[in-house]
Amino acid sequence: MTLIEHLRELRHRMIVSLWALVGASVFAFFLYRPAMRLMLNPYCGYLADHPDRAPFETGCKLVFLGAVDGFLITMKVIVFLALVIALPVLLYQLWAFIVPGLTDRERRWAIPFVALSVVMFLFGAIIAYLVLPPSLTFLLGAGGDFVSPLLTVDRYLGFVIFMMLAFGLGFEIPTLLIALSAAGVLPVAMLRKYRRYAILALAIFAAVITPGTDPVSMLALFVPLVILYEAAIIVARSIGR
Repeated sequence: MTLIEHLRELRHRMIVSLWALVGASVFAFFLYRPAMRLMLNPYCGYLADHPDRAPFETGCKLVFLGAVDGFLITMKVIVFLALVIALPVLLYQLWAFIVPGLTDRERRWAIPFVALSVVMFLFGAIIAYLVLPPSLTFLLGAGGDFVSPLLTVDRYLGFVIFMMLAFGLGFEIPTLLIALSAAGVLPVAMLRKYRRYAILALAIFAAVITPGTDPVSMLALFVPLVILYEAAIIVARSIGR
């Protein structure tokens, strides 16, 4: 393919991805309320366990400070849900753009890797959601009895969404390693040889990408990544055979 043909192919893949996001946004609009309740559950659970820290006498409420904040929060949640819903299409379009440069053997792994990428992202997002309660308990209780939390909805939802994205993207690392090994770019011997450096890099990655400074979320991301790194070596070795 010439450069112009590559650009046309890229434009086609981007248009398909854009339409997938638009279609997913329609479904995301109807999922907004249940998604909001789901994301508020960890904070509401914290207030239920610590009623003395509740900023309001009744209910589990967050506040916003600007006139347009409510609208922006709605759009942020809808875009996040649309990305999750359209993720299979987005990943497939990415693979479809790369496929012309792969061999026939490598092309056979396209669909399995796309499916594995979606599963790993969702698995990471679920782990992040399960980590939120202990993470919030640590962060909101770090100030002691001298302060009480008064969270704004944009800061809280930003924390929750970024946490789920961080874990989801982090859990994609083993899939990327397997794909590179299957393509012959990253030999299994190299993965095993530089294991210590990889573990150090994963520790730094977990410390940097997690939005909270608490050790709970860092360890909750770092430990599974180390396990998945070892699993990626085993899977890559099996594929190489």
